[in-house]
Amino acid sequence: MIQRKKEHWFRMLFIWHDSVLPQLVPRLVILLFVSILIVYLNGTLYHYKIPLNPAPFTIFGLALALFLGFRNNASYDRFWEGRKLWGALLNDTRSLARQAVTLTGYTVKSKEIQEFVQLLIVFTYCLKHQLRKTDPEQDIRNRLPQPLAEKVIDKHYKPIVVMQLMGLWIKDAREKALIDPICQVAMDENLNKLSDIVGGCERIASTPIPYTYQVLLHRTVYLYCFLLPFGLVDSLGWLTPFITVFIAYTFVAFEAIADELEEPFGTEPNDLALNAISGMIEATLLEMIEKPVPDTVKPDSYMID
Repeated sequence: MIQRKKEHWFRMLFIWHDSVLPQLVPRLVILLFVSILIVYLNGTLYHYKIPLNPAPFTIFGLALALFLGFRNNASYDRFWEGRKLWGALLNDTRSLARQAVTLTGYTVKSKEIQEFVQLLIVFTYCLKHQLRKTDPEQDIRNRLPQPLAEKVIDKHYKPIVVMQLMGLWIKDAREKALIDPICQVAMDENLNKLSDIVGGCERIASTPIPYTYQVLLHRTVYLYCFLLPFGLVDSLGWLTPFITVFIAYTFVAFEAIADELEEPFGTEPNDLALNAISGMIEATLLEMIEKPVPDTVKPDSYMID
């Protein structure tokens, strides 16, 4: 995810890196050449004059802008819901770690507390990898002892298995009378919240915006952009290619941004910074059990995902 300080308004006009413009350049160049050809032929196609004027494009452009606005709002809702779920994950893992440290009979540096907190950390990384469809094996082996790691690695829904191990940890503490029933219920409620977070993330990841709607809007945007030069050529002449490309950049960029935001758990520049959030969770949980924080997950290392 792009995380930058606010730039000066003039410098923002020329920002290239991490904007959607690089992926749009080939399309805009094609449209520029098509517009130049249309102006050169004076708006004719096979010697037939295309009798278009700017008026219908103005009306249609307003309608298209409304539909694109709806598409972007729908995509941003998915992005923001994903961010809220991962924000809740940060809060709930901290709560569980605090409860394990303060409400049980274990000391903060005991093997049992260390194991429980490492399970919380691994849960976070497993969820990140599941959403991004990447391999979590290395993260699991680096953070769990071998016996526990083997129980998780070969499973398909790894976050759920890790959550089950945390539930068994709480059950074991209760059987050893190291935690009272009320505290057990409180910790189990936070485990239920983790389960809700996993389900919410899976819902976003597995339920995209209807494909037919995307196709319709995509076709409409490009049909509008490629017909636009015919409506402007008589009134603008050789300014037509430049005005066309500028208008097309606005519409096509909105569509490209919506495509990126629609899947918030990916690795594109505008997706959620899951690496950064996972690093933040790991760092804060390690500090709670008085363990050193690796340089790879210190705050300065995860500002950019």
